[in-house]
Amino acid sequence: MFESVPTSLAELWDTVREVWNTGIMGYSFGDMIIAFGIFLGFYILRGLFSRFIFSYIDRWVADSSTKADDMLHSALSEPLRFVFIILGVFFAFQYLNLAGAAGEVADNTTRSLIAIAIFWCLRNAITPLGVLLQELETVLTSEMIDWLITGAKWTIIFVGVATILQLWGIQVAPIIAGFGLFGVAVALGAQDLFKNLIGGLSILVEKRFSKGDWIKVDGVVEGTVEAIGFRSTHIRRFDKAPVFVPNTELSNAAITNFSAMTHRRIYWMIGLEYRSSAEQLAAVCNGIQDYISTHEDFAQPPEVAQFVRVDSFGPSSIDVMLYCFTKTTDWGQWLEIKEALAFKIKDIVEEAGTGFAFPSQSIYVESMPVLDAPENFTPPVKA
Repeated sequence: MFESVPTSLAELWDTVREVWNTGIMGYSFGDMIIAFGIFLGFYILRGLFSRFIFSYIDRWVADSSTKADDMLHSALSEPLRFVFIILGVFFAFQYLNLAGAAGEVADNTTRSLIAIAIFWCLRNAITPLGVLLQELETVLTSEMIDWLITGAKWTIIFVGVATILQLWGIQVAPIIAGFGLFGVAVALGAQDLFKNLIGGLSILVEKRFSKGDWIKVDGVVEGTVEAIGFRSTHIRRFDKAPVFVPNTELSNAAITNFSAMTHRRIYWMIGLEYRSSAEQLAAVCNGIQDYISTHEDFAQPPEVAQFVRVDSFGPSSIDVMLYCFTKTTDWGQWLEIKEALAFKIKDIVEEAGTGFAFPSQSIYVESMPVLDAPENFTPPVKA
Protein backbone atom coordinates (compact mmCIF):
# COMPACT_ATOMS: atom_id res chain seq x y z
CA MET A 1 0.00 0.00 0.00
CA PHE A 2 2.71 2.47 1.00
CA GLU A 3 4.80 1.42 -1.98
CA SER A 4 2.07 2.78 -4.34
CA VAL A 5 2.18 6.29 -2.83
CA PRO A 6 5.28 7.45 -4.77
CA THR A 7 3.74 6.09 -7.92
CA SER A 8 0.53 8.06 -7.30
CA LEU A 9 2.47 11.26 -6.59
CA ALA A 10 4.43 10.77 -9.79
CA GLU A 11 1.19 10.38 -11.73
CA LEU A 12 -0.18 13.52 -10.07
CA TRP A 13 2.95 15.41 -10.95
CA ASP A 14 2.70 14.24 -14.56
CA THR A 15 -0.91 15.43 -14.62
CA VAL A 16 0.09 18.85 -13.25
CA ARG A 17 2.85 19.14 -15.86
CA GLU A 18 0.43 18.12 -18.59
CA VAL A 19 -2.11 20.74 -17.49
CA TRP A 20 0.63 23.33 -17.12
CA ASN A 21 2.00 22.64 -20.60
CA THR A 22 -1.42 22.34 -22.19
CA GLY A 23 -2.77 25.49 -20.51
CA ILE A 24 -5.52 27.26 -22.43
CA MET A 25 -6.11 26.50 -26.11
CA GLY A 26 -2.89 24.47 -26.19
CA TYR A 27 -0.63 27.22 -24.84
CA SER A 28 1.15 26.58 -21.55
CA PHE A 29 0.63 28.69 -18.47
CA GLY A 30 4.37 29.36 -18.42
CA ASP A 31 4.27 30.95 -21.86
CA MET A 32 1.27 33.03 -20.82
CA ILE A 33 3.03 34.22 -17.68
CA ILE A 34 6.11 35.15 -19.73
CA ALA A 35 3.90 36.95 -22.27
CA PHE A 36 2.21 38.81 -19.46
CA GLY A 37 5.66 39.67 -18.09
CA ILE A 38 6.61 41.13 -21.48
CA PHE A 39 3.48 43.28 -21.49
CA LEU A 40 4.12 44.32 -17.88
CA GLY A 41 7.70 45.27 -18.77
CA PHE A 42 6.54 47.63 -21.51
CA TYR A 43 3.90 49.04 -19.15
CA ILE A 44 6.62 49.80 -16.58
CA LEU A 45 8.73 51.29 -19.39
CA ARG A 46 5.77 53.52 -20.21
CA GLY A 47 5.75 54.80 -16.63
CA LEU A 48 9.50 55.45 -16.67
CA PHE A 49 9.23 57.20 -20.03
CA SER A 50 6.44 59.41 -18.70
CA ARG A 51 8.31 60.14 -15.50
CA PHE A 52 11.68 61.09 -16.94
CA ILE A 53 11.41 61.88 -20.65
CA PHE A 54 7.97 63.50 -20.57
CA SER A 55 8.76 65.47 -17.42
CA TYR A 56 11.77 66.95 -19.22
CA ILE A 57 9.63 67.72 -22.28
CA ASP A 58 7.01 69.34 -20.01
CA ARG A 59 9.61 71.68 -18.54
CA TRP A 60 11.06 72.47 -21.95
CA VAL A 61 7.62 73.24 -23.39
CA ALA A 62 6.71 75.42 -20.37
CA ASP A 63 9.89 77.47 -20.77
CA SER A 64 9.43 78.11 -24.50
CA SER A 65 7.74 81.30 -25.66
CA THR A 66 5.80 79.80 -28.58
CA LYS A 67 2.43 78.10 -28.26
CA ALA A 68 2.94 75.68 -31.16
CA ASP A 69 5.04 73.26 -29.10
CA ASP A 70 2.53 73.43 -26.25
CA MET A 71 -0.31 72.44 -28.56
CA LEU A 72 1.76 69.71 -30.23
CA HIS A 73 2.80 68.30 -26.88
CA SER A 74 -0.74 68.22 -25.51
CA ALA A 75 -1.98 66.57 -28.72
CA LEU A 76 0.65 63.80 -28.90
CA SER A 77 1.57 63.08 -25.28
CA GLU A 78 -1.21 60.60 -24.48
CA PRO A 79 -1.08 58.76 -27.85
CA LEU A 80 2.71 58.40 -27.45
CA ARG A 81 2.21 56.85 -24.02
CA PHE A 82 -0.30 54.49 -25.60
CA VAL A 83 2.39 53.28 -28.04
CA PHE A 84 4.04 51.35 -25.16
CA ILE A 85 0.76 49.47 -24.63
CA ILE A 86 0.76 48.55 -28.33
CA LEU A 87 4.37 47.36 -28.14
CA GLY A 88 3.65 45.29 -25.06
CA VAL A 89 0.63 43.61 -26.64
CA PHE A 90 2.47 43.03 -29.95
CA PHE A 91 5.58 41.40 -28.43
CA ALA A 92 3.48 39.36 -25.99
CA PHE A 93 1.50 37.90 -28.89
CA GLN A 94 4.73 37.39 -30.86
CA TYR A 95 6.18 35.35 -28.03
CA LEU A 96 3.08 33.18 -27.79
CA ASN A 97 3.24 32.65 -31.58
CA LEU A 98 -0.51 32.19 -31.76
CA ALA A 99 -1.92 30.36 -34.76
CA GLY A 100 -5.32 29.77 -36.28
CA ALA A 101 -8.29 31.64 -34.83
CA ALA A 102 -6.26 32.82 -31.82
CA GLY A 103 -3.59 34.23 -34.14
CA GLU A 104 -6.25 36.07 -36.14
CA VAL A 105 -7.72 37.57 -32.96
CA ALA A 106 -4.25 38.64 -31.81
CA ASP A 107 -3.49 40.24 -35.19
CA ASN A 108 -6.83 42.11 -35.25
CA THR A 109 -6.28 43.29 -31.67
CA THR A 110 -2.86 44.71 -32.53
CA ARG A 111 -4.19 46.38 -35.68
CA SER A 112 -7.12 47.84 -33.71
CA LEU A 113 -4.79 49.30 -31.10
CA ILE A 114 -2.67 50.89 -33.84
CA ALA A 115 -5.81 52.35 -35.43
CA ILE A 116 -6.89 53.74 -32.05
CA ALA A 117 -3.51 55.45 -31.62
CA ILE A 118 -3.64 56.97 -35.12
CA PHE A 119 -7.18 58.33 -34.82
CA TRP A 120 -6.45 59.48 -31.27
CA CYS A 121 -3.60 61.62 -32.64
CA LEU A 122 -5.83 62.97 -35.42
CA ARG A 123 -8.61 63.86 -32.98
CA ASN A 124 -6.19 65.63 -30.63
CA ALA A 125 -4.64 67.50 -33.55
CA ILE A 126 -8.00 69.19 -34.21
CA THR A 127 -7.61 71.40 -31.12
CA PRO A 128 -4.33 73.05 -32.29
CA LEU A 129 -5.96 73.44 -35.71
CA GLY A 130 -8.80 75.33 -34.02
CA VAL A 131 -6.29 77.75 -32.52
CA LEU A 132 -4.93 78.44 -36.00
CA LEU A 133 -8.48 79.03 -37.23
CA GLN A 134 -8.89 81.82 -34.68
CA GLU A 135 -7.14 84.07 -37.21
CA LEU A 136 -10.24 83.69 -39.41
CA GLU A 137 -12.57 85.26 -36.83
CA THR A 138 -13.26 88.09 -39.26
CA VAL A 139 -15.03 85.48 -41.41
CA LEU A 140 -15.92 82.81 -38.85
CA THR A 141 -17.06 83.58 -35.32
CA SER A 142 -15.49 81.77 -32.37
CA GLU A 143 -18.74 79.84 -31.91
CA MET A 144 -18.68 78.65 -35.54
CA ILE A 145 -15.09 77.55 -35.07
CA ASP A 146 -16.15 75.60 -31.95
CA TRP A 147 -18.90 73.93 -33.95
CA LEU A 148 -16.46 73.02 -36.75
CA ILE A 149 -13.96 71.60 -34.26
CA THR A 150 -16.65 69.55 -32.50
CA GLY A 151 -17.99 68.25 -35.82
CA ALA A 152 -14.48 67.33 -37.02
CA LYS A 153 -13.74 65.45 -33.80
CA TRP A 154 -16.94 63.41 -34.05
CA THR A 155 -16.22 62.69 -37.72
CA ILE A 156 -12.78 61.33 -36.84
CA ILE A 157 -14.29 59.20 -34.07
CA PHE A 158 -16.90 57.82 -36.47
CA VAL A 159 -14.31 57.01 -39.14
CA GLY A 160 -12.07 55.42 -36.51
CA VAL A 161 -14.87 53.17 -35.23
CA ALA A 162 -15.75 52.20 -38.81
CA THR A 163 -12.10 51.35 -39.52
CA ILE A 164 -11.82 49.13 -36.44
CA LEU A 165 -15.07 47.35 -37.33
CA GLN A 166 -13.69 46.70 -40.83
CA LEU A 167 -10.53 45.22 -39.31
CA TRP A 168 -12.69 42.68 -37.47
CA GLY A 169 -14.56 41.82 -40.65
CA ILE A 170 -17.74 43.68 -39.73
CA GLN A 171 -19.28 45.41 -42.75
CA VAL A 172 -20.11 49.02 -41.98
CA ALA A 173 -22.35 49.72 -44.99
CA PRO A 174 -25.30 47.59 -43.78
CA ILE A 175 -25.00 49.19 -40.33
CA ILE A 176 -25.08 52.67 -41.86
CA ALA A 177 -28.11 51.67 -43.96
CA GLY A 178 -29.83 50.41 -40.84
CA PHE A 179 -29.02 53.64 -39.05
CA GLY A 180 -30.42 55.53 -42.04
CA LEU A 181 -33.79 53.83 -41.70
CA PHE A 182 -33.64 54.34 -37.98
CA GLY A 183 -32.69 57.98 -38.52
CA VAL A 184 -35.76 58.58 -40.67
CA ALA A 185 -37.95 57.23 -37.90
CA VAL A 186 -36.14 59.32 -35.32
CA ALA A 187 -36.28 62.45 -37.49
CA LEU A 188 -40.06 62.27 -37.61
CA GLY A 189 -40.15 62.43 -33.83
CA ALA A 190 -37.21 64.79 -33.40
CA GLN A 191 -38.22 67.71 -35.55
CA ASP A 192 -37.63 70.13 -32.69
CA LEU A 193 -34.03 68.96 -32.44
CA PHE A 194 -33.36 69.79 -36.09
CA LYS A 195 -35.23 73.08 -35.78
CA ASN A 196 -32.98 74.04 -32.86
CA LEU A 197 -29.91 72.98 -34.84
CA ILE A 198 -30.94 75.20 -37.76
CA GLY A 199 -31.78 77.98 -35.30
CA GLY A 200 -28.30 77.72 -33.79
CA LEU A 201 -26.75 77.93 -37.27
CA SER A 202 -28.77 81.05 -38.06
CA ILE A 203 -27.60 82.65 -34.79
CA LEU A 204 -23.97 81.96 -35.69
CA VAL A 205 -24.27 83.06 -39.32
CA GLU A 206 -26.10 86.29 -38.47
CA LYS A 207 -23.72 86.92 -35.52
CA ARG A 208 -26.57 87.98 -33.27
CA PHE A 209 -24.46 87.41 -30.19
CA SER A 210 -21.44 85.46 -29.02
CA LYS A 211 -20.01 84.04 -25.83
CA GLY A 212 -19.68 86.61 -23.06
CA ASP A 213 -22.32 88.99 -24.49
CA TRP A 214 -24.99 90.53 -22.29
CA ILE A 215 -28.33 89.97 -24.03
CA LYS A 216 -31.99 90.47 -23.23
CA VAL A 217 -34.89 88.54 -24.74
CA ASP A 218 -38.16 90.15 -23.71
CA GLY A 219 -40.28 87.81 -21.66
CA VAL A 220 -37.64 85.07 -21.72
CA VAL A 221 -34.30 85.87 -20.09
CA GLU A 222 -31.64 88.51 -19.55
CA GLY A 223 -28.05 87.60 -18.77
CA THR A 224 -24.62 86.63 -20.10
CA VAL A 225 -24.17 84.07 -22.88
CA GLU A 226 -21.90 81.23 -21.74
CA ALA A 227 -22.25 78.72 -24.60
CA ILE A 228 -24.12 78.24 -27.88
CA GLY A 229 -24.84 74.54 -28.24
CA PHE A 230 -26.35 72.46 -31.03
CA ARG A 231 -29.75 72.42 -29.35
CA SER A 232 -29.84 75.26 -26.84
CA THR A 233 -27.96 78.34 -25.68
CA HIS A 234 -26.66 78.50 -22.11
CA ILE A 235 -27.34 81.93 -20.56
CA ARG A 236 -26.30 82.88 -17.02
CA ARG A 237 -28.73 85.32 -15.40
CA PHE A 238 -27.39 88.11 -13.20
CA ASP A 239 -28.52 86.20 -10.11
CA LYS A 240 -26.10 83.47 -11.33
CA ALA A 241 -28.90 81.03 -12.21
CA PRO A 242 -28.32 79.15 -15.50
CA VAL A 243 -31.00 79.22 -18.19
CA PHE A 244 -31.02 76.92 -21.23
CA VAL A 245 -33.02 78.52 -24.05
CA PRO A 246 -33.84 76.54 -27.24
CA ASN A 247 -32.08 77.99 -30.26
CA THR A 248 -35.35 78.18 -32.20
CA GLU A 249 -36.76 80.59 -29.65
CA LEU A 250 -33.69 82.81 -29.84
CA SER A 251 -33.56 82.77 -33.65
CA ASN A 252 -37.17 83.97 -33.90
CA ALA A 253 -37.18 86.47 -31.02
CA ALA A 254 -36.15 90.11 -30.85
CA ILE A 255 -32.83 90.19 -28.97
CA THR A 256 -31.19 93.22 -27.40
CA ASN A 257 -27.41 92.80 -27.33
CA PHE A 258 -26.14 95.26 -24.75
CA SER A 259 -22.53 94.20 -25.30
CA ALA A 260 -22.73 95.47 -28.88
CA MET A 261 -23.37 99.04 -27.72
CA THR A 262 -20.82 101.62 -28.86
CA HIS A 263 -21.76 104.01 -26.02
CA ARG A 264 -24.07 104.16 -23.02
CA ARG A 265 -26.83 106.74 -22.88
CA ILE A 266 -27.87 109.08 -20.05
CA TYR A 267 -31.38 110.48 -20.52
CA TRP A 268 -32.81 112.57 -17.68
CA MET A 269 -35.63 115.03 -17.17
CA ILE A 270 -34.49 117.53 -14.53
CA GLY A 271 -37.44 119.30 -12.90
CA LEU A 272 -36.75 122.88 -11.70
CA GLU A 273 -39.01 125.10 -9.64
CA TYR A 274 -41.50 127.40 -11.42
CA ARG A 275 -40.06 130.36 -9.56
CA SER A 276 -36.85 129.96 -11.59
CA SER A 277 -36.13 132.92 -13.84
CA ALA A 278 -35.08 132.67 -17.47
CA GLU A 279 -31.52 133.65 -16.47
CA GLN A 280 -31.40 130.87 -13.87
CA LEU A 281 -32.68 128.31 -16.38
CA ALA A 282 -30.05 129.41 -18.89
CA ALA A 283 -27.32 129.22 -16.22
CA VAL A 284 -28.34 125.65 -15.36
CA CYS A 285 -28.42 124.52 -19.00
CA ASN A 286 -25.10 126.20 -19.84
CA GLY A 287 -23.41 124.80 -16.74
CA ILE A 288 -24.47 121.23 -17.53
CA GLN A 289 -23.54 121.69 -21.21
CA ASP A 290 -20.06 122.95 -20.32
CA TYR A 291 -19.49 119.99 -18.00
CA ILE A 292 -20.45 117.22 -20.43
CA SER A 293 -18.72 118.99 -23.35
CA THR A 294 -15.35 119.22 -21.61
CA HIS A 295 -15.31 116.05 -19.52
CA GLU A 296 -13.32 113.18 -21.05
CA ASP A 297 -15.85 110.53 -20.00
CA PHE A 298 -18.52 111.79 -22.41
CA ALA A 299 -18.67 111.19 -26.16
CA GLN A 300 -19.05 114.31 -28.28
CA PRO A 301 -20.94 115.25 -31.45
CA PRO A 302 -20.99 114.38 -34.33
CA GLU A 303 -20.21 110.88 -33.04
CA VAL A 304 -23.29 110.99 -30.80
CA ALA A 305 -26.20 113.32 -30.11
CA GLN A 306 -25.93 115.69 -27.14
CA PHE A 307 -28.68 117.99 -25.83
CA VAL A 308 -29.29 120.12 -22.73
CA ARG A 309 -32.50 122.07 -23.35
CA VAL A 310 -35.56 123.38 -21.54
CA ASP A 311 -38.04 120.80 -22.77
CA SER A 312 -41.48 121.39 -21.26
CA PHE A 313 -43.60 122.98 -18.59
CA GLY A 314 -44.71 120.07 -16.44
CA PRO A 315 -47.55 119.90 -13.91
CA SER A 316 -45.24 120.97 -11.07
CA SER A 317 -41.86 121.80 -12.66
CA ILE A 318 -40.03 123.30 -15.60
CA ASP A 319 -38.36 120.27 -17.20
CA VAL A 320 -34.80 120.42 -18.57
CA MET A 321 -33.91 117.51 -20.86
CA LEU A 322 -30.39 116.04 -20.55
CA TYR A 323 -29.41 113.69 -23.36
CA CYS A 324 -25.82 112.47 -23.67
CA PHE A 325 -23.63 109.38 -24.05
CA THR A 326 -20.61 108.05 -22.18
CA LYS A 327 -17.58 106.60 -23.93
CA THR A 328 -17.53 103.50 -21.77
CA THR A 329 -20.05 100.69 -22.11
CA ASP A 330 -19.03 99.04 -18.84
CA TRP A 331 -22.00 99.15 -16.50
CA GLY A 332 -19.97 99.79 -13.34
CA GLN A 333 -17.97 102.66 -14.86
CA TRP A 334 -21.17 104.09 -16.38
CA LEU A 335 -22.77 104.18 -12.91
CA GLU A 336 -19.75 106.04 -11.51
CA ILE A 337 -19.87 108.63 -14.31
CA LYS A 338 -23.61 109.07 -13.89
CA GLU A 339 -23.21 109.56 -10.14
CA ALA A 340 -20.53 112.22 -10.63
CA LEU A 341 -22.81 113.96 -13.16
CA ALA A 342 -25.68 113.98 -10.64
CA PHE A 343 -23.44 115.60 -8.00
CA LYS A 344 -22.31 118.23 -10.52
CA ILE A 345 -25.88 119.05 -11.59
CA LYS A 346 -26.88 119.56 -7.96
CA ASP A 347 -24.02 122.03 -7.51
CA ILE A 348 -24.94 123.86 -10.75
CA VAL A 349 -28.59 124.20 -9.74
CA GLU A 350 -27.70 125.52 -6.28
CA GLU A 351 -25.12 127.95 -7.71
CA ALA A 352 -27.77 129.29 -10.09
CA GLY A 353 -29.94 130.18 -7.09
CA THR A 354 -32.86 127.92 -7.94
CA GLY A 355 -33.93 124.47 -6.76
CA PHE A 356 -35.38 121.17 -7.79
CA ALA A 357 -39.13 120.88 -7.95
CA PHE A 358 -41.05 118.08 -6.36
CA PRO A 359 -44.50 116.78 -7.31
CA SER A 360 -47.23 119.00 -5.89
CA GLN A 361 -50.91 119.70 -6.40
CA SER A 362 -52.82 122.97 -5.83
CA ILE A 363 -56.46 123.05 -4.66
CA TYR A 364 -58.50 126.21 -5.29
CA VAL A 365 -61.63 126.83 -3.15
CA GLU A 366 -64.04 129.48 -4.44
CA SER A 367 -65.87 129.99 -1.11
CA MET A 368 -65.39 128.88 2.46
CA PRO A 369 -68.31 127.81 4.69
CA VAL A 370 -69.24 130.27 7.54
CA LEU A 371 -68.40 128.67 10.84
CA ASP A 372 -70.57 128.88 14.00
CA ALA A 373 -73.48 130.56 12.13
CA PRO A 374 -77.06 129.69 13.21
CA GLU A 375 -79.01 127.43 10.96
CA ASN A 376 -81.81 128.96 8.94
CA PHE A 377 -85.21 128.15 10.47
CA THR A 378 -88.28 128.12 8.34
CA PRO A 379 -91.52 128.23 10.40
CA PRO A 380 -94.24 125.81 9.44
CA VAL A 381 -97.11 127.20 7.36
CA LYS A 382 -100.59 126.98 8.98
CA ALA A 383 -103.19 125.13 7.02
